[in-house]
Amino acid sequence: MMKKIRQNTNGSSLIVVCLVLLSLFFLIALLAPWIAPYDPVKVDLLNKLADPSTQHWLGTDHLGRDNLSRLIYGARISLGFAVLIFLSALLIGVLVGCISGYAGGWLDTVLMRMCDGIMAFPNLILVLGIVGIFGPGLMQILLALMLVQWVYYARICRNMVISLKERSFIAAAKISGSSSWAIIRRHIIPNVQHPIVVIGTLEMGWAIMDISALSFLGLGIQPPNAEWGSMIHEGTAYIRSQPELMIYPGVLIMLVVILFNLLGEALSERYGVSKREL
Repeated sequence: MMKKIRQNTNGSSLIVVCLVLLSLFFLIALLAPWIAPYDPVKVDLLNKLADPSTQHWLGTDHLGRDNLSRLIYGARISLGFAVLIFLSALLIGVLVGCISGYAGGWLDTVLMRMCDGIMAFPNLILVLGIVGIFGPGLMQILLALMLVQWVYYARICRNMVISLKERSFIAAAKISGSSSWAIIRRHIIPNVQHPIVVIGTLEMGWAIMDISALSFLGLGIQPPNAEWGSMIHEGTAYIRSQPELMIYPGVLIMLVVILFNLLGEALSERYGVSKREL
């Protein structure tokens, strides 16, 4: 008993720490126009590849742009678009999963075969194919990742709805005259929210890595805008002389992804969500 209490306490502490640190990242991204010391796209060739100093705390890049300012503004793209991908994929996935699991029959078969077809391909390969059709750009990446990631939420919701719709409280709601939409909204969605929160937290880390990877390949945010993945790409030409140009954004990506993964693991233990449900 004491061991279980100790584990719950440790899990709660980890959740708090991760939430505080992630909130700090999001706050920095939100306040970027006010806290960034310089314009992130302003070129100053006289100060290119400058070492860290009191004027430029993290030095400058190959065009004389302030590294700290670009990292701060880059957080707006990496984190902001990851949130948009999460919310849009969550909305589509939960809606499709609830309809599929509750309706059953041919509609369930069609929707789940569609999910199986999407999940048969590695995420990044499928996203590259979609971006190849619509062309490079941040909005295209947003659309591609949204179309890829909703299937995970749909599968989880569908499996849980199938097990829930046979419960006695669902039968009681039907007898009382509640509509299907009312039953889904009031009784089913509240019972599937914990696994959705867990997988959503884990998928946030993957979304950030996918955005950064596609920007690194030149398919995402276009110059001169700042984004962590594109900053790594720009720093590859100076990997021997100025490796910090790649290290700074790489470390930030690693930290944020680790925080989301730790938060997801802690939440899964907190809510008792098993790996089978994910």
